[in-house]
Amino acid sequence: FRRALAMGNVDTGTGTLLGAVEAQAYDGPWRDISEDVEKLNGLLRYSGEARGRDWRVTGMVYDNQWNSADQIPQRAVDAGLIDELGSLDTTLGGKSSRASLSAGLGWGPDEARTEFSAYAIDYDMRLWSNFTYLLDNPVEGDQFEQVDKRSIFGGGWRSHWQSDGALGALQHMAGAELRYDDIDEVGLYNTQARRRIGRTRSDQVDVASLGVFYELEWQLTQRLRSVLGLRGDYYRFDVASDNPANSGDTDDAILSPKASLIYRLNDVSEAYLSGGYGFHSNDARGTTITVDPANGEPVEAVDPLVRSRGAELGLKSLIGGSLNTSLALWYLELDSELLFVGDAGNTEASRASQRWGIEFNNFWRLNEVWSLEADLAWTDAHFDDNDPAGDEIPGALDFVATGALAARYPGGWFGSLRARYFSDAPLIEDGSVESEGSTMVNLALGYGTGSWQVQLDAL
Repeated sequence: FRRALAMGNVDTGTGTLLGAVEAQAYDGPWRDISEDVEKLNGLLRYSGEARGRDWRVTGMVYDNQWNSADQIPQRAVDAGLIDELGSLDTTLGGKSSRASLSAGLGWGPDEARTEFSAYAIDYDMRLWSNFTYLLDNPVEGDQFEQVDKRSIFGGGWRSHWQSDGALGALQHMAGAELRYDDIDEVGLYNTQARRRIGRTRSDQVDVASLGVFYELEWQLTQRLRSVLGLRGDYYRFDVASDNPANSGDTDDAILSPKASLIYRLNDVSEAYLSGGYGFHSNDARGTTITVDPANGEPVEAVDPLVRSRGAELGLKSLIGGSLNTSLALWYLELDSELLFVGDAGNTEASRASQRWGIEFNNFWRLNEVWSLEADLAWTDAHFDDNDPAGDEIPGALDFVATGALAARYPGGWFGSLRARYFSDAPLIEDGSVESEGSTMVNLALGYGTGSWQVQLDAL
């Protein structure tokens, strides 16, 4: 593993120029392949103020290519064909690149601020995978390639203002967001050693969306305040598929009201209750599909936007001036979720689901040098219908815990020890097969002073 990072900034007189470059290489632990990660990140930002307005222009680039060891069958390991770090297909991996340019302009204090933003993104991804090896094609294999080439354009506006009237002092916020995805190709190909030997589907997709929102914060009493919000979203999908039967266009709109009540218990603690509606935007291809691209069988299209509902009850407190702690009980339900099946090229609408959980987050400043973090999250996630297949949601974790002990000495030395635990998770709906839980521990030690820093990480 090798990583180099360089960053800095300079005052130009009219603004501040900031830049950063990161290069990373990683060979991986695998027996018969070199992961050969070659990743590059770059950032350049110019920002400043003029005539009471602050502005920024940011450019970012990302480029990465890698080889990967995909999932392997347990029976191949048990039979001694490969070990746990071996591979059955050594030509898997991917390439991805992303370049973006964004700009922002704002003016006014926080309580009366107006902001405008705009961005453009170019994205390209090619991913080679092999889940079943020789099941579907015993001669040439089951390797497949996923392609995503798109340009994204968007912008937004947001304004804050205050008013006084019969209801007292009110704080307002309104805004709008516009986004357009010009997807030149989103496709799925059959491949052998990264060479295309067949096509499952290839689509050109245009997705346009507009969102407008308004928020009102009202101080009801000295201790109690409310926040009311309303958001409206409009989506339009246009799909040009290699199979004309799956081409078409569709649109949808949805309103999402939200509300919160916040009660200040004392100078350092407050309790809150929040609830509202949201939505899940489905894959555009699933909204116009009529036949399965793999076998030609008829399938039913889905709604572009699917309703969600959620609520949260919580408590936040600063204890003794050094311990930030919060406890929250939350609930979320979704009418459906549309999943894209990468190796089949089709979409599947999942069943309605319910999730609820408890989160407990803490950050404790022990003294001027030492700090401690501890976060716990427990979740119960199930489909809410009675299906013989079962009601477990594949991939939904029951429990997550993270902790960290960190120190930073005035002389420049610093270090941290961090740990994260993920519980078992069901892999199929009846819960008979589960992924194993995992624990990851990271250690960091370094020294820094002035404008430079040296750090050693053990991952």
